[in-house]
Amino acid sequence: MITKDYLQMLQKEIHSTAFATVDENGLPQVRIIDIMLVDDNSLYFITAKGKKIYHQLKSQKFVAISGMTGGNGNSLTKKAISIRGKVRNVGQSLLDKIFNENPYMKEIYPTDARLALEVFQLYEGQGEYFDLSSKPIFRDDFTLGNTKLAKTAYVISKKCSGCGNCLKVCPQHCIDKGKPYSIRQQNCLYCGICFKGCPVEAIRLEII
Repeated sequence: MITKDYLQMLQKEIHSTAFATVDENGLPQVRIIDIMLVDDNSLYFITAKGKKIYHQLKSQKFVAISGMTGGNGNSLTKKAISIRGKVRNVGQSLLDKIFNENPYMKEIYPTDARLALEVFQLYEGQGEYFDLSSKPIFRDDFTLGNTKLAKTAYVISKKCSGCGNCLKVCPQHCIDKGKPYSIRQQNCLYCGICFKGCPVEAIRLEII
């Protein structure tokens, strides 16, 4: 899938997500906010001008978002998306479109009450998709805007002796034999069990 697909899943399948900012004391603040619109490379949400998050977004211009599909209470059927990135205030020009696509908002902010709202766009950042319903699990990274993808992952270096200990302890069995052995990043839990169990210290945590 590509960025647009993940954004549409976030809006249509998940919709209500956790938004994290920091307060004036540098402490984390989290609240649930709905994803109202998406396009090919960004997402849009709204908040009232009187709320603390409005002022935090205006000053910090950054937010972290996480959401998960319902899965009927079974964690092994769920899919999660997390995004962290830059936001900007785009005013009220999209409010009519947002209310048309999300008609329940008319019950919360009828008539002129919507004038208290403004739209924000998350336009640049990096995200992660995590699918627990797949066997082995599947994860993917994606970017929004002009962000260059950067992630930390466990990799196996040429110091690998081929002992196979990492393969034995991997809970997802996502390590392939070779010279050296290799980790399938799209299936890795990043649990670090292979790293701790390597007798020749061939496994490293790197930015890739």
